[in-house]
Amino acid sequence: MRAEMADSAGPLLFDAEKRAERLAGLLRMAVAAGLGLTFVLVVRPQAANADTVLWTQWAYAAIGMTGYFLLGFFGWLLARSRYYRAWMVWPVAAGDCLFVLSGLWMSVGNVGAGSAVTLAFPSAWLVPLVLAFGALRVDPRVLWVMTLSLVAGLAGLIALRHGEWPVQPGSLERIAPFFAPPPNMMRLAMIAVAGAVLAVAAARTRALLVRSIDEANRRANLTRYLPAQLADDLGEAGLAAMQEGTRQNAGLLFIDIRGFTGMTQEMPPQAVSQFVSEYRRRVSAVARETGGIIDKFMGDAVLIVFSGQDAAARCLTCGLALRDEISDWSQDRGSGGQPPVRVGIGLHWGEVFSGVVGDNDRLEYSVFGDAVNIAARLESLTRDLGLDLIASRDVIAAAGATPQDFGMETLAPLAVRGREGALSLAGLRPDAKAETAGTAASAVESRS
Repeated sequence: MRAEMADSAGPLLFDAEKRAERLAGLLRMAVAAGLGLTFVLVVRPQAANADTVLWTQWAYAAIGMTGYFLLGFFGWLLARSRYYRAWMVWPVAAGDCLFVLSGLWMSVGNVGAGSAVTLAFPSAWLVPLVLAFGALRVDPRVLWVMTLSLVAGLAGLIALRHGEWPVQPGSLERIAPFFAPPPNMMRLAMIAVAGAVLAVAAARTRALLVRSIDEANRRANLTRYLPAQLADDLGEAGLAAMQEGTRQNAGLLFIDIRGFTGMTQEMPPQAVSQFVSEYRRRVSAVARETGGIIDKFMGDAVLIVFSGQDAAARCLTCGLALRDEISDWSQDRGSGGQPPVRVGIGLHWGEVFSGVVGDNDRLEYSVFGDAVNIAARLESLTRDLGLDLIASRDVIAAAGATPQDFGMETLAPLAVRGREGALSLAGLRPDAKAETAGTAASAVESRS
């Protein structure tokens, strides 16, 4: 079950990851531009009194922000293209981490004060910002790997030359400017930007959650009127495509309770409700097991549609299974002193129009065509001939079988309204013993 859910969610997750990468690319460019503007504003007043160390540090910062802007631009461009693949998130995430670690490495080397002061540099405050970009993505593994990489990288920088503090005369004086108001303003700017990115990540997560809830509610509302088996088709093709409808060959099964009116007219309303509910539950269970779609319930009558692979064979199997299911139920009722239940079942194969009709206030899955009418007339014919089930030779032939494969006897051809010429039929009498579904399926498979 989890594997099936993962497979169905794959395209949605990929789309979410692609959108996240586009957003991250735009935010990288915005962050680089914003920090660059802040950098210019806070550095300009110090330019006249700057020494070689500060100028070198400023050059590193300018190169770093330009590089980060380009990383964001290429990430955004890649995520917009049709060449984007899910694995590409990993090199981009690695670029985020390398950007921070390489900047700190250059800063330490420029000052010459040893790696023990690594976290004193303003660029160390980019770590929460980079992690905020990781939080934008829908894959928590990316954020875990980024966190471990940054922690390991920073620990390596600190331990690389630990104990060489200070390593050069005057190194403390060279570090002092990094705690002046301008660098602290840069730190505050980085905190603000990291908070903003996390706020965007939270808003995006909320939007995804709302979208998922809306989609779940929409599909739940649709499946209140449409068969549950169409839920996957609704997700893949969309409602508009299903409303256009299709023409296809399908297996049609009609089932109806004999003498329903007379049976229920003396029942209390609650008993009628329980009886019909139990009947529909049993029919629905058999239809679901054989892959049939219940087109509609019409009182005690039910139309079940079969399409796709082995549709005709599944239609026949469903007919036999329904006959046995209702027979068992009738015996249980009889042992409890309740009246027995008998049904008539008609099966046919032919071309139908199938689709979703109606408006958004009331939708309905329906099939139309002469094949539907013939299936209904075959069910009515069971009363006249005293049979439990009548199947046209069309549905039997479509299954690649013979009447004997399903324990049926051949009937004399009959003229049926809506069909030119006589229709070849097969049926089951009330006392006939039908073969099991497994035996019938094996016979059909051996012929194919």
